[in-house]
Amino acid sequence: MAEKEVHLVKRVSKELGLTYKELGEEIGYSESTLRKSVSEDRITQQLKKAIELYLRTLEFEKDRKEIESIKENIRILFEFSRKK
Repeated sequence: MAEKEVHLVKRVSKELGLTYKELGEEIGYSESTLRKSVSEDRITQQLKKAIELYLRTLEFEKDRKEIESIKENIRILFEFSRKK
């Protein structure tokens, strides 16, 4: 028997370590709306898209931080090479 897929709201909340209230604040939904979605095992297209966009935003932010770190390392190497 196939395992039932975990509801998107529940899965994302757990993966990110957020309560439904905290996730709701990040995506513009109330805690009660998220709870209702999970309890009814239904999700609107708008809610799904809001979560997907939030996840993409987190990914872009992580990438931006990595790029900033690389830029800083290049700056340091450049400074070091100029001193020689």
